[in-house]
Amino acid sequence: MPNTDLVFVEMDPAMPEAANLISALDGGLRERYPDSPIHGIEPIEFRASGGVFLIGRLDGVGVACGALRPMSDNATELKRMFVRRDQRGKGFGRATLAVLEKIATRRGFQMIRLETGVNQPEAIGLYESMGYYRIPCFGEYILDHRSRCFEKALGTGGDAPGLLG
Repeated sequence: MPNTDLVFVEMDPAMPEAANLISALDGGLRERYPDSPIHGIEPIEFRASGGVFLIGRLDGVGVACGALRPMSDNATELKRMFVRRDQRGKGFGRATLAVLEKIATRRGFQMIRLETGVNQPEAIGLYESMGYYRIPCFGEYILDHRSRCFEKALGTGGDAPGLLG
């Protein structure tokens, strides 16, 4: 039986392993939204703001990623959620999101907000199944008719199991 346990590591999004996952994510977004802007992250600014970039590794290979970008003292934004196509359907997106929620809670955030697109029904399904609810779009997404924004209140306490470092 193949290993399906991810090991999570925080990583600089400019590192090659992270950049490869981000490149694959952006390629998929360009297929779904041709000629549209990608609402990504700029690594230097992201790190300076206190952002967290997480990689999920399977047998030592990065197969999933996600990030948190602080918005305020009590709210953080979920960014760059992605699972490689050949690894989808194994619960890796759910596992990555669960670890990011625990990190956000541990860092004192009370709320996670996110933006996804209308052409990503699998992402919307994941977020709704994990307790996120639709909200009016915010920030850079307000004028993007393809954007769908969500929010979730977080609990308190807890460590992120499986997180190295």
